[in-house]
Amino acid sequence: MKTIKKIGIAIAVIGLIVLAGFKLAANKKKSQEETRIVAQSNDSISVNVSKVEYRDINTSYVANGTFEPFQELNFPSEVSGKVIRVLVDEGSYVKAGQTLAVIRADQQSIDLSAAEAAYQNALTDNQRYENALKTGGVTQQQVDASRLQLKNAKAQLDHARIKVGDMQVRATINGVVNQRLIEPGSYVSPGTAMFEIVNVSSLKLRVEVDENHVVNYKVGDNIKVKASVYPDKEFVGKISFIAPKASSSLNFPVDIRVSNGAGNELKAGMYGTAMFSSADDETQNKPVLTLSRDAFVGGLSSGEVFVINDGKAHLKKIVSGRKFGDWVEVLDGLKDGETVVTSGQVNLDEGAVVKIIKQD
Repeated sequence: MKTIKKIGIAIAVIGLIVLAGFKLAANKKKSQEETRIVAQSNDSISVNVSKVEYRDINTSYVANGTFEPFQELNFPSEVSGKVIRVLVDEGSYVKAGQTLAVIRADQQSIDLSAAEAAYQNALTDNQRYENALKTGGVTQQQVDASRLQLKNAKAQLDHARIKVGDMQVRATINGVVNQRLIEPGSYVSPGTAMFEIVNVSSLKLRVEVDENHVVNYKVGDNIKVKASVYPDKEFVGKISFIAPKASSSLNFPVDIRVSNGAGNELKAGMYGTAMFSSADDETQNKPVLTLSRDAFVGGLSSGEVFVINDGKAHLKKIVSGRKFGDWVEVLDGLKDGETVVTSGQVNLDEGAVVKIIKQD
């Protein structure tokens, strides 16, 4: 009986081992199948795409910037002293040469009186020596010394007069007092800022223009300008400067001088738009072969895009032209109807299999 019992236990153990083996084999097969499915899905890279096609584009070129004063001056003091009078307020219109403030000139007045007295003495002495020379009473050397003394006295007098004049603070440009930084009783020294004066009778709009358009313009050309606060009003500006060198953005700074209205309706700091366009541009939109600017690998300057053919991505070098917001003109390298990748390029290599998730 014991022998039969042992045989039964052995058979049961063997059966369990065989059953476990079948179970492990089934699990391995299932795991391999799942791995194969994942591998197949990983073979394709998800991307967004867009069509290269002709679009109706307004080919007028616009550039934005802010209006700046034609002239701006942070007016500094040239002397030291106590301010005794301020003759203008913020918002006052001033002309070149107008007195803005008066600084106490006690010491300067004393120096001026002394310089005037010294000059009169030198003048009298020189006249006496000049007369004496005619009768032989003095030598030519003595006359030359008196002339030099008179010259030095005149220079000191002129210097003293300038210092007294500097105590009358005068505007050097026409404009409006934008800031008054002193009050009666303020003490100033050379370099102390006293007034900020801006001339807004005309303003300067600085914009940046790309190389495709800047070559069509020169200094003196008229440009239409708009201000964001006056959307229905148009101003006429004139190009006053075109930079000979591009900025870091590869565009060229251009200054446009705009005459202000009688009420100075344009203010420095306002947002403005310059419209660089020809008459033909203004009358119609033109169909232009374009692609999304997001299609470029590593930015517009690379000139490279991924094109989708038969479910695979192929890197292609193209020649781009003008920029129109989200769209870029295609000059060479692509045809109407081709599909380009606009998102997911970072994961792509030449010939990579792609899965299109979205088409713009």
